[in-house]
Amino acid sequence: MGSNGDTSSRASTSHEDVRARDAEKTAIDNLENGTLFVSKPQEAQHAAPAGPDPNAFPDGGFEAWFCIAGGFCTVFSSFGWVNCTAPIFGTLMRRPPPLTKKPGIGVFQDYYQANQLSSYSSSSVAWIPAMESFMLFFFGLFSGKATDNFGPRWPLLFGSVLHVFGLMMVSISTEYYQIFLAQSIASGIGTSFLFYPTIAASGTWFKRHRALAFGIMVSGSSLGGVVLPIMVQRLIVDVGFGWAMRITAFLILGLLIFGNIAIKSRLPPVRKPFTIKEYFVPFKELPFLLLAIGSFFVYLGAFLPFNFIIVQAKEAGLPYDLTNYLIPIVNAASIFGRIFPAHLGDVYGVFNVCIVFTLFSGVISLALWLPAASAAPIIVFALLYGFASGLTLAIIPALVASISDVQKLGLRVGTLYAFSSFGVLFGSPIAGAIVTAQDGRYSGLEVFCGVALLTGGVFIALSRIKLVGPRLLVKK
Repeated sequence: MGSNGDTSSRASTSHEDVRARDAEKTAIDNLENGTLFVSKPQEAQHAAPAGPDPNAFPDGGFEAWFCIAGGFCTVFSSFGWVNCTAPIFGTLMRRPPPLTKKPGIGVFQDYYQANQLSSYSSSSVAWIPAMESFMLFFFGLFSGKATDNFGPRWPLLFGSVLHVFGLMMVSISTEYYQIFLAQSIASGIGTSFLFYPTIAASGTWFKRHRALAFGIMVSGSSLGGVVLPIMVQRLIVDVGFGWAMRITAFLILGLLIFGNIAIKSRLPPVRKPFTIKEYFVPFKELPFLLLAIGSFFVYLGAFLPFNFIIVQAKEAGLPYDLTNYLIPIVNAASIFGRIFPAHLGDVYGVFNVCIVFTLFSGVISLALWLPAASAAPIIVFALLYGFASGLTLAIIPALVASISDVQKLGLRVGTLYAFSSFGVLFGSPIAGAIVTAQDGRYSGLEVFCGVALLTGGVFIALSRIKLVGPRLLVKK
């Protein structure tokens, strides 16, 4: 009995050892194959919640195009507004412009010098709209990061409140510091928190048609550059400056309400702690660095025709009624330039199309604007430059998106535009100094504009070469 019991016990132990060895061998095999069995309760416990695939771009649909429609309104209200307020630095280098009933750019420069700020110099007054433009670009550092961390909803709401509040405060301001704080700081920062969240959110919906979508959306700035200067100038004459600003602020408020409803990101935000270092990380990538340098030179020269073509045309003897419509002509042409050629970027590559149109903008600045001395060539230049530069300025965010993680798009677009902001800030004063040094002649300014654009095009081409090599027929 004892012997049989011992035999049975040993057999049972032997079977258990075999099962243990088999289980151990199976576990080792699974580990070597990169797999590991987990029981169903554990598997359910450890499974990550499924979310939208960052790489599954719908490239269309109601939500995607609704976001673009909302983006059109926010870009109209932000970049379009800044287009309306841009100063004419060429005029500042010569003599203060008289206030007229004619529509045109530099509306606030005209009015402030003739009214509230008549005791200040032209250059002092010019810093109000100049700093507003700078704030739009530079604060992309913060609005882009905020969008990546919290999504577009809160940055857009903050920007909407700040922009409209700034415009309302301008309507009751009488002192230089009041106007500067309201228009340059409050409204300027507000426009930045409207523009970059719009770009970042829209980029999550499109990849194959991204350039076209961005072009349609950013054309809002061109339409704003056509409508708002004419509207503000006429309202100042009809109802006075205060109510002109309030009516404009209410119009922008209505557009921003729609924009806040329509714009949303396809992807949830990824919160990361704020570090200064992350702003420098993109510049360690040579393609991004070259693109940023190219963008800096583009913005150094791109706004000069907008700021100087009116005074240059007046010096050439064009009729006053015609010269004041040159900027709306440039902006109207840029509406088509931002939409139709942008589709070519989706077909042939955004870098390829941007390089061609940027170089073309530089060439016509030297070949057409420089020798222009009568109405016909100046108008032709305004049309061609508006069309070509419209594409260049609209497609740069698509270039950044093409070399970026879509979930970091806000930070990277904001960083590039903040780098370019110094081109925006210093381009017109440098050009104005050139005009002064030439005793009011504009040939040096026109050469500076053309060379800056050509240099920007070359650096963007170098970025493309770093990405795909020198092959011309590669889509990039």
